[in-house]
Amino acid sequence: MDGAAIASARAAEVYGMKVIASEIEDNPNNFTRFFILSPQDSPPTGNDKTSVVFSVKHKPGTLYEAIKAFAVKNINMTKIESRPTRQKPWEYNFYLDFEGHRQDGVSQEALEKLEDASLFVKILGSYPRAK
Repeated sequence: MDGAAIASARAAEVYGMKVIASEIEDNPNNFTRFFILSPQDSPPTGNDKTSVVFSVKHKPGTLYEAIKAFAVKNINMTKIESRPTRQKPWEYNFYLDFEGHRQDGVSQEALEKLEDASLFVKILGSYPRAK
């Protein structure tokens, strides 16, 4: 075998590949996310999600200070996960998804508070929520 990919049966059909295993998920409620990258955000739909990555100082209370504006503004965070940075041991980048578009006034206010409390913030993008 020269290579393999995790893809749909339709993708195997389109690209002339052989399916060697199907239904490989270990949890039927587990979903894989795929992204389409673009230099522009999708326009606001009223049913959006925004993804950001940020870092805070490694000391008590800094993560709370960075994200508390989302609770104060009644913005639902749908995902937060940490990954070690490559710059310093024991420091982390946090990946955060929240309901709302970066152009929404309330989202902009929460993002400003996040920027004020963080070492850096990168807005990865805003996009329509999955159905």
